[in-house]
Amino acid sequence: MPVYNQSRKNVIRALFIAVICILGLRLFYLQIMEKKYRLLATAQAIQRKTVYPTRGIIYDRKGRAVVNNDALYDLMVTPSEVKSLDTAYFCSLLNIDIPTFRTRLHRAMVRNGPVRPSVFAPLLPQDVFGRLQENIYQFPGFDLVERPVRNYPFGVGAHIFGFIGEVDSNVIKRNSLYQAGDFIGITGLEQTYEPILMGQRGVNYVVRDVRNRIVGSYENGTYDTAAIAGKNLHLALDIKLQQLGEELLHGKIGSIIAIDPQTGGVLTMVSSPEFDPNALKGAEKGNNYIKLLRDPAKPLFNRAIQAAYPPGSTFKPLDALAALDLGVITPAFGISCTGAYYGCGRVMHCTEHWAGHSRDLRTAIAWSCNSYFADIYRKIIDQRHNVVAGLQSWKKYMNAFGLGQRLGIDLPHEGTGNIPDTGTYNRLFGKGHWSSCSIISCAIGQGEVLETPLQIANAMCIIGNHGYYYTPHFVVSVDNDSSLLSPFHIKHTVTHIPDEMYQVVVNGMEDVVKQGTGRIAQIEGISVCGKTGTAQNPHGKDHSLFAAFAPKDHPRIAIAVVVENAGYGATYAAPIASLMMEQYLKDSIPSGPRTELMKRMKNTTILPQYLLDEMKQMKAKDSIRIVKKERREKAREVAVNWKP
Repeated sequence: MPVYNQSRKNVIRALFIAVICILGLRLFYLQIMEKKYRLLATAQAIQRKTVYPTRGIIYDRKGRAVVNNDALYDLMVTPSEVKSLDTAYFCSLLNIDIPTFRTRLHRAMVRNGPVRPSVFAPLLPQDVFGRLQENIYQFPGFDLVERPVRNYPFGVGAHIFGFIGEVDSNVIKRNSLYQAGDFIGITGLEQTYEPILMGQRGVNYVVRDVRNRIVGSYENGTYDTAAIAGKNLHLALDIKLQQLGEELLHGKIGSIIAIDPQTGGVLTMVSSPEFDPNALKGAEKGNNYIKLLRDPAKPLFNRAIQAAYPPGSTFKPLDALAALDLGVITPAFGISCTGAYYGCGRVMHCTEHWAGHSRDLRTAIAWSCNSYFADIYRKIIDQRHNVVAGLQSWKKYMNAFGLGQRLGIDLPHEGTGNIPDTGTYNRLFGKGHWSSCSIISCAIGQGEVLETPLQIANAMCIIGNHGYYYTPHFVVSVDNDSSLLSPFHIKHTVTHIPDEMYQVVVNGMEDVVKQGTGRIAQIEGISVCGKTGTAQNPHGKDHSLFAAFAPKDHPRIAIAVVVENAGYGATYAAPIASLMMEQYLKDSIPSGPRTELMKRMKNTTILPQYLLDEMKQMKAKDSIRIVKKERREKAREVAVNWKP
């Protein structure tokens, strides 16, 4: 028994000695060998600096950098380390007052805690950065961190590229990849391709002396991690075409969108009024954003993919294709039109009065005969004497053409437009109380039919391709790797309409430009197929529309142009579309009449009266606001200088 007890004591002693040895060895390793933890123990001498990655560069179709990066600096603060600060001198360097200093410091503590660095002053102007850089060692707790910011060398494409902004607490909670001070894509391609563009943060450890000056990297950078730059995007966009489009729509409200029918690549997208994307970067970004937000013309609204317009007569070729495929007409079908349609007990005026402009489908398209398309629309709706089945059949064709639904472009917030269904008219008229005459305005792209300019341009791709399209998209490849974009390579065959039916419609659209309502859109040496549109607008003058593709065979560009409150389609939309197509197909606009036309389009201002009234009211309010501000500043100055 004593031997057993002695043995047990020895085992326990051995265990204690083993544990003590293990702990001692571990302590020796942590304190002597492992230098990483020494870094944490000497935080007052060694500082952890975040290295922000450069976002991926965006290139156009010809390899031109349309979005790249500049280097600015954020002033960071770690509140717990702010001690013995000459606040007055610090504020003078930043051009702020002491209450602002206290507010920002308190906000940093609330937002990110006292021991973690937060942004005190973002994206410093160069003069402020220069002053701070020379004196930063005097301000413990503050540090300058380089921040790559976006630069837009061409000053166009704001609605395409979007902009970036600092993440908020909700983003940080949802995604652990972000921390306070990080930037994220807010709109446009910056938002859609954020995971690709963002890159990965790095960390540098630097050593400071007793005067808070950086004297070098810690352990020669052994524990540093390099920032990884974001991947680059390569677009189908032609930046020179984009510049021309924005110039042509300057002083107007509307949009232009052009697509390569063979690939679905978006060549240009203009939403007017535009703004310089450089306005939403740097220290003045917030103030500029507020100005854009208050602008009654709504420059932040992307009309090319979000606005829904009555398509007017640009819609007629789609009606024609549906009627042909359903067999309710043949290409030779014609009617006698004397300038108006009387078939529904009320007059629908036509664009032409001369005999023969509706003798067959091709001629009716060329001269945009309202009577002809009202007649064939009624034939579609009234087929088999069942308006419900007829409308459902018509809607099925329109949905197949990409209308009434999102196409899936790689930009956020795309609109759907509207193709009405039986439920729409049951609500408007009551079930069983409507007929083809009740909804006859749909025949000519009015009434409840609404399309986005993107949908109009995509419909031109379908017609030009004789029945198929690719999902419209901007990004062609990511660092020359297109495998990430496979959904955009899928060929969508919309319906099985025979090729010869498409050919009849294409021939009619060719005649529109050769001899019909769109003659102003002619381009020397190129066969253009187009369709003018004049869309009624309850809020003012009609909208001017034009949709086209060129060349006729194997088209390389399909385009839709909308100019709000500009009247007939041939007046502004058609010439603008023609100039855009010529620039793309020929890479220049020839001197002479075409140059003069271009100058006239650029120099013409068309703003609706309601907008002019709103702008006038806003200007008056701004004047009052400025006067009140000046009075407050004067009163403050008097109060400061007053002596009893």
